[in-house]
Amino acid sequence: MNAGRMDRRVQFLRAGIIDDGLQERLGPHVPYGSPVWASKTPISDGERVRADTVAQDRTDRFVVRYSALTASITGKDRLVCEGVTYGIAGRKEIGRREGIEITASRVDAV
Repeated sequence: MNAGRMDRRVQFLRAGIIDDGLQERLGPHVPYGSPVWASKTPISDGERVRADTVAQDRTDRFVVRYSALTASITGKDRLVCEGVTYGIAGRKEIGRREGIEITASRVDAV
């Protein structure tokens, strides 16, 4: 893995659990672990029209070093890079515990 390409800081977010005494449910996403260095590569940019609004789908690929934190990331988590929140669409291990490749997308109203 090329450390020089990891020029972005990303913060993972995990939904908190709210227990009201009757049931547990997912609450707001809160920071999970410390920020980590990542590389970011845009892989898709598309637009669609829905109900008189234009929405832009943007999918990016992030690569982070393998650690206990990054290995525990799931599709229910989110990540924040440069103030933009992304939903995690997929993840896969690179090599033998060298890194984790995360595919994430965001939706912006234009």
